[in-house]
Amino acid sequence: MKLQGIYPPITTPFDHAGNLYVTKVQHNVEQWNKTTLSGYVVCGSTGEDVFLSTDEKFTLWELVAKYAAPEKLLIVGAGVESVKQTVCLANRAAEMGYHAALIRTPHYFKNQMTQPATQMLYFRSVADQAKIPVLIYNWPQMTGVDLPAEAVAALSEHPNILGIKDSSGSIQRVM
Repeated sequence: MKLQGIYPPITTPFDHAGNLYVTKVQHNVEQWNKTTLSGYVVCGSTGEDVFLSTDEKFTLWELVAKYAAPEKLLIVGAGVESVKQTVCLANRAAEMGYHAALIRTPHYFKNQMTQPATQMLYFRSVADQAKIPVLIYNWPQMTGVDLPAEAVAALSEHPNILGIKDSSGSIQRVM
């Protein structure tokens, strides 16, 4: 798989009671389908993934998959702290028709996760077991964990790691 085009991180609409606004999800996806967007990133940071229950995530994932045009590629934010749960989420998304999983750097145990060897073990373990390709999500401002360029280069050799979304804000990292 090769990513080309624009994949916006979509927002998650809520009603006045704070519940997932199902009809608005459908409306939004149908409107985005009329554009030249290549696909959508569902449950990324902009989609308020960390505030959704597992049931709400699954409902949102199902709705977007149901209403997305067939030519749109779907990427799901599925990263959590444990390898096991991250793999479960990614594989559930695969069953719903998602094409790739955006996996953030786990960060709760920062002392361990700041070690490149631990970071690489986490992402390789997820990629080894995920049924869809993995995109690494590096956002050190929010996680407090930054993936060094050397670790990213080593991870890029994994056949199920598709790429990286680097939100570090450092232009030097991508040059």
